[in-house]
Amino acid sequence: MSTANVLVVDDEDLVRWSLKQRLARDGYAVSEAATVASGLEQIGNDIDLVLLDCKLPDGDGLALLRRIKEQTPDTLVILMTAYSSVQNAVEAMRLGAYHYLNKPFNLDEVALIVEKALETSRLRREVRSLRTTQGREYSFDAIIGASPAIVQAKALMARIAASPASTVLLTGETGTGKDLAAKAIHYNSDRAARPFVNITASALPEQLLESELFGHERGAFTDARQQKRGLVEIADGGTVFLDDIGEMTPGLQAKLLRFLEDKTFKRVGGLTDIRVDVRVIAATNRDLESEVLAGKFREDLFYRLQVMPITLPPLRQRDGDIPLLVNYYIDRYNREFRKRVRGARPEAMLLLERYRWPGNIRELRNAIERAMLLMDRDWLEPGDFAGLMRGTGSAQQFQLPAGGVSLEEVERQLLVQA
Repeated sequence: MSTANVLVVDDEDLVRWSLKQRLARDGYAVSEAATVASGLEQIGNDIDLVLLDCKLPDGDGLALLRRIKEQTPDTLVILMTAYSSVQNAVEAMRLGAYHYLNKPFNLDEVALIVEKALETSRLRREVRSLRTTQGREYSFDAIIGASPAIVQAKALMARIAASPASTVLLTGETGTGKDLAAKAIHYNSDRAARPFVNITASALPEQLLESELFGHERGAFTDARQQKRGLVEIADGGTVFLDDIGEMTPGLQAKLLRFLEDKTFKRVGGLTDIRVDVRVIAATNRDLESEVLAGKFREDLFYRLQVMPITLPPLRQRDGDIPLLVNYYIDRYNREFRKRVRGARPEAMLLLERYRWPGNIRELRNAIERAMLLMDRDWLEPGDFAGLMRGTGSAQQFQLPAGGVSLEEVERQLLVQA
């Protein structure tokens, strides 16, 4: 880890010397300035933290604090003064000061504050870096495909991400990428800096699911030994992704509808309404209109969710996307498995394009991963996908020939089996 750079700005020689000696002993690179002018000259020199006196010969420390935050917003500033007042302290914090120290101060106390401040700065940089990485990982370009069906879906996602829409409904078969679409909408919106939380409705019983969503008060039920914040509260300002929304019980559907209407909720066992600002992205592989007609899903909730619907197309309707996805996953697993697979043979690619992929992208990804784990060649062959069509209804009777045969031979053997 690189050494942190600390600048001490104070017109008292003894104060600067004392702080430099103490902080240098802790491994920091310490520079000094006795005036506002000399302090400003050094701000651009990768300074991580400034210890700044409020009264300087050529100006006001608060004015320098303002200039520092304008030029380098990430630089931490700790104000020092022998003339403390509540008004100055409030103004310093308003301008972005990390801390406010009264003179005379204890050097060990200053060293501890500096350590905590720099740790806070490091964590902020890591969070910012992580969010930047997530933004790239979940950009709309990360949704691989150039077919008209997926291009249209991505364009709609982009419009929704840029909009203030608070409710989105993602529909599509299992494995079409609804979770990736939800993250892309979140990380390309102005909510990206806030939490993205997800929960699968089918994974939990009703009471536990309600507690996970809305939290509970101490003693609300057996084993509720302390208060717990729910996911919608944790995600305030961000996004809640509710997967398998069609699996929710009628009772929880009613509570979710109320929450979507006014963005307020009560924790389980609670009496007080809590208000949050979240975008709810719901997802399902069911036909909710049919579920409404069958009395299994609330009609009012369906229409509330249906404000911004996006249907993700199945892989069999995405003409030309399979080669793009195959090459993407080959590159990915080359990195993960440290292999050098160059691609798929034409006859293997043709088989992959002709298969209907009932499990969609998830099934394709698993097929490529399994093939690359088991093979030790430069190219994927038809035989690497020998078990691909087993257990898929009428297709289970077919057996793909081993690798190394021509496309004509593959077609001949499949026709003979048919």
